[in-house]
Amino acid sequence: MIAEFGQVGLALAGCLALAAAIIGLMPRRMTLAGASQGAVSMVVGQFVFITVSFAALVWCFVTDDFSVAYVANHSNSLLPMQYKVSAVWGGHEGSFLLWILIMCAWMLVLALRGKNYPEGFFTRVLGCMSLLNLGFICFAFFTSNPFERLIPMTPADGSDLNPLLQDFGLIVHPPLLYMGYVGLAVPFAFAVAALMENRVDAAWARWSRPWTNFAWAFLTLGIALGSWWAYYELGWGGWWFWDPVENASFMPWLAATALIHSLAVTEKRGTFKSWTLLLAIAGFSLSLLGAFIVRSGVLTSVHAFAVDPQRGMYILIFLAVVVGGSLTLYGLRAAGQRAYVGFSLMSREFFMLVNNVILVVSLAAVMWGTLSPIGYEALTGDRISIGVPFFNTFFVPLMLLLALAVVMVPVLNWKRTPLQKLKSTFVQALPVAFVLGGIWWFVTEPKYVSVLAALVLALWIVATHARDIWLRSRKSRGLPLAYWGMTTAHLGFAMSIIGIAITATQSIEEDVRMAPQDVSMLGTAEVRFLGVRTVDGPNYQAEQGVFVVTQADGGSFELRPEKRRYLAGGNVMTEAGIQAGFFADTYVSLGEPLDGGAWAVRLHYKPLVRWVWLGALLMAFGGGLAVMDKRYRRLTERRTATVAGAQSAA
Repeated sequence: MIAEFGQVGLALAGCLALAAAIIGLMPRRMTLAGASQGAVSMVVGQFVFITVSFAALVWCFVTDDFSVAYVANHSNSLLPMQYKVSAVWGGHEGSFLLWILIMCAWMLVLALRGKNYPEGFFTRVLGCMSLLNLGFICFAFFTSNPFERLIPMTPADGSDLNPLLQDFGLIVHPPLLYMGYVGLAVPFAFAVAALMENRVDAAWARWSRPWTNFAWAFLTLGIALGSWWAYYELGWGGWWFWDPVENASFMPWLAATALIHSLAVTEKRGTFKSWTLLLAIAGFSLSLLGAFIVRSGVLTSVHAFAVDPQRGMYILIFLAVVVGGSLTLYGLRAAGQRAYVGFSLMSREFFMLVNNVILVVSLAAVMWGTLSPIGYEALTGDRISIGVPFFNTFFVPLMLLLALAVVMVPVLNWKRTPLQKLKSTFVQALPVAFVLGGIWWFVTEPKYVSVLAALVLALWIVATHARDIWLRSRKSRGLPLAYWGMTTAHLGFAMSIIGIAITATQSIEEDVRMAPQDVSMLGTAEVRFLGVRTVDGPNYQAEQGVFVVTQADGGSFELRPEKRRYLAGGNVMTEAGIQAGFFADTYVSLGEPLDGGAWAVRLHYKPLVRWVWLGALLMAFGGGLAVMDKRYRRLTERRTATVAGAQSAA
């Protein structure tokens, strides 16, 4: 009966989404009195009914209701409780219900902030988001219903959750990633509403910026957590493989990063309007493209959810309608949004433009490498694989150019910058960065000039931003949170650059055969294998290896990697043993058992690998700081009061 409550909740939410879309998107001359309040009420109703639906699915998992097909396919009575809850989004149907719930949550928060926007514009935004939500609900209800029953063939127990997903990563990674994915629907809806209302101005950019920053911060967190999860769970020691599903989340992140910077120019200088609109449309469109890649089965990935052509076709049609409809509206209305505002090559606007061009070219390279195998197979019937070398060849130099653009941002003024001001970053900050970077590069075995370039550029970013903080602090007692957010995000970017450059070139990897009491060297550390013992987990039995690592300074620690066999399905999983450190990780994973009690063992030494994720966390934190800046609320309220006063006077 609980599952039927969930299904009814999903259907009622769809009805309210349809009504809200009609109210919000009807022509201005047909708009009814109280349309805005009606749209808000329907958004609240959507959230309530989807919450009921989601809670019903959680209850089915917690109570082991294996008469529900989705529960039977993704859970088991032996599964620990925390994984029973996270298994709700561990498969295709439940994960999409989570997607819809998060969409409703974004809409609810937006509805609660409605007083800060003009009524007509706000109603359009809610109507656009409700129409998108209607498409998602129809997809779940008709092609991916998580409440379908297995009656009368109800199994006695479930098939179990994929062992890869029985991890803390599943608990936090998908919700955070979906918060970013779905959050990009807000700037998308703002762009559509602005085109419909013909008011693409500084106020529109100001309204869009906090929502874009917030979605971007969540997306950054989600990607970083996904990378960390793959690093410690898959047992291969890597943190990024340019997998199609990894790329599916990275492409909207690149578009959103460009959008954040473009919105700043549109707000401050009133230019880049058409370009900013296009980026807002592209960001959410790429989120939908990511959903298609993950859920259609057109590309094979360890992260993919489904291989059902019917589902893939629905998403493809929905993607075509959303992208085609929004681009048609853009083509009809954006031509009137051109703004010709003069600026010099040595201005913040110009380097923001350079930033956008680099990000979009990077996006194009990632998209080509991800999607071209599909086109090649469709045309020839043969399969090709585009791997890491292709992406690195394009991406590494582009990111170094992006770092150079980030260096210049703090020292540049809007419109024009005196040459005397520019000299400081070259005369003071650059020599410091070059000396420190050169020493670091020499100490870490100078093999690659690209590593030297990465270190110098990253340290140049740090030096330039530190100098800018010092100069601004002398002139002003308190710096705005938006400034601190920008600075923190840029410093996080620099930290990630250093981590990527060092761990990609200085890591040590050894695949060895080890019997009990054998010793192998990992760089300057000694790794001794003491043997394997059997341990019992809550729903698995594991062969646990015991390794003692003795470092050059005499310090030592134990690592206990495992080879787990899950009782429900007999699946075997590798669980790495990792000694995490701020400056380096020591990483051991068990391979297959060999003759004579020996095991195949993989040893890794990963210098500064944590800096990759810590830098991403700093970037996300910077995005959150920018959202908290009170200037946005104050300026928005002032703009709303001005509009209301003008309407009263009229």
